[in-house]
Amino acid sequence: MASALDSFVNNTVSIITADGRNFVGTLKGFDQTINVILDESHERVFSTANGIEQVVLGLHIIRGDNIAIIGQIDEAIDSRLDFQAIRSEPLGPVVH
Repeated sequence: MASALDSFVNNTVSIITADGRNFVGTLKGFDQTINVILDESHERVFSTANGIEQVVLGLHIIRGDNIAIIGQIDEAIDSRLDFQAIRSEPLGPVVH
């Protein structure tokens, strides 16, 4: 997985953690256990009543053993989304 992440460095990524949280930011680096460093990051908190709240975090480190999915974001599409209009149930934790 580490070699696949090389192409994501300095690009905007979305990370979904095992406890169902969604972090978005610029991937600045990672190590052999996929601990990642995000810059200019925020957490997207989903709600069926209030849309998506974006909580600004800044520089953020996420432990590799808590990461479920990492994906690159198309910034052009993401910038056009109206997060207040999007309603969704919060993600649940990953159950083994």
